[in-house]
Amino acid sequence: MRISHIFLSPHLDDAALSCGGLIAHLTAQGHAVLVVTLCSGSPPVNASFSPFVANMHARWALPHAEVVRLRRAEDTEALALLAAEREDLDYLDAIYRMPEAYTSNERLFGRIAPTDPLEAQLQAPLTELATRYPSATFYAPLAIGNHVDHQIAYQTAHTLASQGIIVAYYEDFPYVAAPGALEDRLAVLGNQTAFMPIAHAIDATLAQKLAAIAAYRSQIGMLFGDLAAMNASVMRYAARVAPPGSNHGERLWVDRTLKLGTTDR
Repeated sequence: MRISHIFLSPHLDDAALSCGGLIAHLTAQGHAVLVVTLCSGSPPVNASFSPFVANMHARWALPHAEVVRLRRAEDTEALALLAAEREDLDYLDAIYRMPEAYTSNERLFGRIAPTDPLEAQLQAPLTELATRYPSATFYAPLAIGNHVDHQIAYQTAHTLASQGIIVAYYEDFPYVAAPGALEDRLAVLGNQTAFMPIAHAIDATLAQKLAAIAAYRSQIGMLFGDLAAMNASVMRYAARVAPPGSNHGERLWVDRTLKLGTTDR
C-alpha cells in the first residue's frame, strides 16, 4: 500500500501521544500511515550512564541494558493498535547522544547544544523518505515544551518544507497542556499569524488513542502519574481543541503560505 502520511516521532511515544486519534482516523479510512521514530537507537552495551540518565531509567522502571528494546516493544504494540506501520531510525536520544551536555531537565528542555550532531544526521534519511514517498504529507512536532530532540525534529522538517515537501506540525502532548506553552512556542517561532490551526475531530478514535498511549507502560508514571490521570489529561486537552460539532479533537498547525492537502486524501 502506498504510504500517504508520515509522522515524524522524536521518541518512541510522541506520535501516539500527540496524534493517535488522527492516525487511527486515517488508517480507518484506508490510508497507509508510517510512523518514523527518529531517536530510537540503543546506546553501546558498555556505556556508562550519567546520574541524570540512571535516574530516568529508574523512573521508567527499566533495566539499563534493556531500555530501548523494551520501549520499542511498547511502540510496536501501540502503533499496532492504531494500525500504523513503523520505521525506526537508529539515532540516539539526547540523553545518550550527548550526556555531557544534557545533564538535567533544564538543559534537556533548553537550548540545543552547539555541537549536537542530530540535525545534520537526520537530513539524509528524511530526504530519502521524501524521495521514496513523494506524495506523502509529513507531520512533525511543533516543539512545544522545547525538548531538544523535538526542536531538532521541527528544524529538520522545516527544512523539508522549504524544499516544497508538505509538512504539518502537531502539538506536542502533554507539554502543550501547560498554560501558555503553545503561545510561548509560537512567539519563539517569530509570528503567530504565520501558522494556521487545523483541528480534527477524534471522537470516533479517542478510545484507540487512549489504548495506544497506555501501551507505553514505562512512560505513564513519569508523564502522568497513573493511567487514570493519563486518560483524564488526554480527554481534557482533546476537549479544549475539539472542532465545532465534536467533543474531542487534535490540532495541527500549518504555514499559511503552504498548501496542505486534506487528511482524507
